[in-house]
Amino acid sequence: MLTTENGMAPGLKRGLGVWSATAIVIGATIGMSIFLVTSEVARDAGSAQRVLLVWLVGGVVVLFGAFCYAELGAALPQAGGDYVYLSRGLGSLWGFLFGWMTVLIQKPATSAVVAAGLMRFVRFLLPSTRVFVFTSQIPVPFRTQPYQFNVTEDQLWAAALIIGVTAINYFGVRTAGRVQIALTGLKVAAVVIIIVFGLMFGEVKETQVSPLSSAFAPGIIGAFLTALVPVMLAYNGFSHLGAVGAEIVNPEKNIPRAAILGVVLVVSLYVLMNIFYFRVITFSQVAASQHVASDAVVRFAGERGARWLTTAMIVSALGTLHVGFLTGPRILYAMAANGQFFGFAKRIQPSYRTPSGALLFQGSLSVLLVLTGTFQDLYSLEIFAIWTFFLLTAVALIRLRIKEPELIRPYRAWGYPWTPLVFAGAAVALTTNLWLLRPVRSSIGLGVILLGVPFFRYWHKRAADSAKDAHAGSASD
Repeated sequence: MLTTENGMAPGLKRGLGVWSATAIVIGATIGMSIFLVTSEVARDAGSAQRVLLVWLVGGVVVLFGAFCYAELGAALPQAGGDYVYLSRGLGSLWGFLFGWMTVLIQKPATSAVVAAGLMRFVRFLLPSTRVFVFTSQIPVPFRTQPYQFNVTEDQLWAAALIIGVTAINYFGVRTAGRVQIALTGLKVAAVVIIIVFGLMFGEVKETQVSPLSSAFAPGIIGAFLTALVPVMLAYNGFSHLGAVGAEIVNPEKNIPRAAILGVVLVVSLYVLMNIFYFRVITFSQVAASQHVASDAVVRFAGERGARWLTTAMIVSALGTLHVGFLTGPRILYAMAANGQFFGFAKRIQPSYRTPSGALLFQGSLSVLLVLTGTFQDLYSLEIFAIWTFFLLTAVALIRLRIKEPELIRPYRAWGYPWTPLVFAGAAVALTTNLWLLRPVRSSIGLGVILLGVPFFRYWHKRAADSAKDAHAGSASD
């Protein structure tokens, strides 16, 4: 069993208060996307007003999702988050497939991407040449050209950063929670300072529809959904809190509070950040920019401002990297505790009561990805898979309401059943549009998820056989 009689995961310690929990939501959500993706949204939307509308609609969808996760997290405050919700609501196969996708693709690839991106920001502040530490050619079957394997100094520093974050989380959840509060506080302060100074000293620019708005005309719904894809990428992370449900103090109250408060703060900051962009530079400049935040800050604060922005992005990336190691290993731990992964992943560090086996696994896989440079291919498959499981989680909430009406629910999703239905509908629309836009990547992402089915059957059979042997042993006694 995953929990003890008092509902607490064996060995894990409840050491995260409401502010640590809120910091997880904010830290997991605010990453690097808000500094970059508004340009892509502008090209698809066609006007500043439509860009702001897309961010607001995306924020409402995510808030409705937060209501769903608040109910599930308060009712099932266990390690694993969606893994627990899907297993309980839809069946163990669906929970396993979520965990499979998360622990083998999403978390390690995201950690590698963030660590590598963070080192690129550091190199902007501390310029140095891109030094190749190791290079080799590896023969590949059925290819005339060998695979060029290179390891640079940046990759080594990114690997060291991952090891450091893994160590912080290894030495106690309370310490990790305090680190997350500090990083999130710095991150929010940096974003607020940029917004305040931009709105105070920036000049109001034109916001009328540009010629690019013709892209909106042929299919307004399709164009809106296309513009929504990068917005939802920027909002990704709001659901991570449930993974540490077994380590949150007073989860019945603190999970709903942190989930809703965190999302409301993120949506507010995102909308204000976009208002800042259009106040400082024109819509056409936003749409054409490759680094919209940098261009906007340079416009009113010069090169020194750009360096401060880069520092803010480093802090933001570091907070995102840290929260990935605060949440991801708990999912792997929950799987292993249920006999659905290798036994080492359920090990608990006896002194610090952290999931040491799962932490070391995620850290090792992330280091491997960052050193081999293979993380980009995996990361590109993530969005379709994530929103597929968001849809399933909304369905699991509704099914649990029907199947287990007696389940104690300290918080009930506001607006039920409409809020989970809207959240599920948005997930259907986004995944369908993604499939049409990127059929190959979406199909590969689905294939990677389904690849977990034979592994589930193997572990499920092994767990059943172990249970039979234990029952036979007790009967013979």
